[in-house]
Amino acid sequence: MTHKILVATGGGDCPGLNAVIRGIVKRASLEKEEWKIYGCIESFNGILKDDVEIVEFTEEMVSGLHVKGGTIIKTTNKGGPFHFPVRREDGSWIIEDRSLLMKKRFENMEFDAVINIGGDGSQRISLQLLNLGIPVVGVPKTIDNDLSSTDFTFGFQTAVQIATEAFDKLVTTAESHNRVFIMEVMGRDAGWIALHTALAGGADVCLIPELPYDPKVVARKIETRYKNGMGFCNIVIAEGAKRIGGDVVGQAPTAIGDRHIKLGGVGDVLKQELLELGIEHDIRVTVLGHLQRGGTPVAYDRILATEFGVKAFELIKEKKYGNLVVYRHPDISYVPLEEAVKEPHLVKLDDFLVRAAKGIGMVFGDESIL
Repeated sequence: MTHKILVATGGGDCPGLNAVIRGIVKRASLEKEEWKIYGCIESFNGILKDDVEIVEFTEEMVSGLHVKGGTIIKTTNKGGPFHFPVRREDGSWIIEDRSLLMKKRFENMEFDAVINIGGDGSQRISLQLLNLGIPVVGVPKTIDNDLSSTDFTFGFQTAVQIATEAFDKLVTTAESHNRVFIMEVMGRDAGWIALHTALAGGADVCLIPELPYDPKVVARKIETRYKNGMGFCNIVIAEGAKRIGGDVVGQAPTAIGDRHIKLGGVGDVLKQELLELGIEHDIRVTVLGHLQRGGTPVAYDRILATEFGVKAFELIKEKKYGNLVVYRHPDISYVPLEEAVKEPHLVKLDDFLVRAAKGIGMVFGDESIL
């Protein structure tokens, strides 16, 4: 008997996606019964488009794939089975619910189940597909590390490593020029990348979405780093950070089918706030942007992603649908999708990482010390 699994990678790209695909394919190849693994091109768009784009994986295709960043089956954070953009003959766009079409094609192609690799938004789609009657298993993917059901998501450690290496370089140039450097990192509503980077890099200030900041507190910290005009200060700020009483900085989406606000620019906003407070030191802003989600995954993420891929296949083999693969130290386990998307994993202000950072003098833009 031949079994068929459809694999999709959705949302933003992330180091380790290809390692998950490789783990699924290689694990399936060890079974006595025949298992065929297929990739859905550009998330679920491959099965939703008028011209279906689905590719069958072979062991040759995934050989050595764990070291390659991105995803060989492409990804998107626009549209989806329940919100699919369609262009009409007059050039205008409409949004269609193509979930029933997906279910029909899924059944006609005789797939047994779907493995949906993605973050919070993608796993909400997984739950909707499950409720529609499509057997699905989720794999948590996001550099933001904002899924509460798993200790870590793959891609996060790579993003932190990239950000830390960049921050290390900014420290030396800041010191050489007596400058204040503000480095803006990704993370959306979660401050995990900023917090880990700041602690690893030895930042003087770390500003995260979970704790609105007071620019005056930041300015006071900067002045403690200078004597007779000599000194330097390095700040890490998460893209979703905001001042007390303020809003996040970003732009409304313009692409059809994209419902996510485009965060970015908070580093420049902070610079302007500091200048208005009278900071006279030279302030420079660096925005890492998509550098954090590209390139070769670090060893930790390759291992975690491979474990997730193996576990996802085994859940489908055991017909344990409707679950998300998770890492709960020291085990690779699973939780129901309903639990997985219930609430985000955000930095708690009593987290020991925050206490450790404050314990070495790092400022978070509030008045508290410990």
